Amino acid sequence: MYRNILIATDGSDLATEAAQHGIALAKRLGSKVTIVNVTEPFYGPADAQPYIVQAARQQAYVILAGLADAAKTAGVPCETAHVEKTPAYLAIIETAQATNSELIVMGSHGRSGVESLFLGSHTLKVLSHSKVPVLVYR
Repeated sequence: MYRNILIATDGSDLATEAAQHGIALAKRLGSKVTIVNVTEPFYGPADAQPYIVQAARQQAYVILAGLADAAKTAGVPCETAHVEKTPAYLAIIETAQATNSELIVMGSHGRSGVESLFLGSHTLKVLSHSKVPVLVYR
């Protein structure tokens, strides 16, 4: 049914739970997964940019490595991708298309402070604009 599943994560607790469920689904279906983390560009003082960008890349590496290990432990073929682009929802949709994913799995919200109380803006935009089916984990 779904041979390729894209799992989008920002590393939040809910996104990690969503990723774990996506990996479990892939295992049951015999699917492979691509796990993507999107970092939006940093707009701030130019002298701080290299440090912020490096910190974001390191954080993405940690998030993706942890989930790749979980997929490996489950016996699920896995690739990872860190995309530096804005807007994040568009990066998720483009990654799904580029990897021929047939399903996107993501949490209903991430680390967006007050926005975390509502359906996340990135999730809502992925739902609204994606031609690929989206499974939203709550």
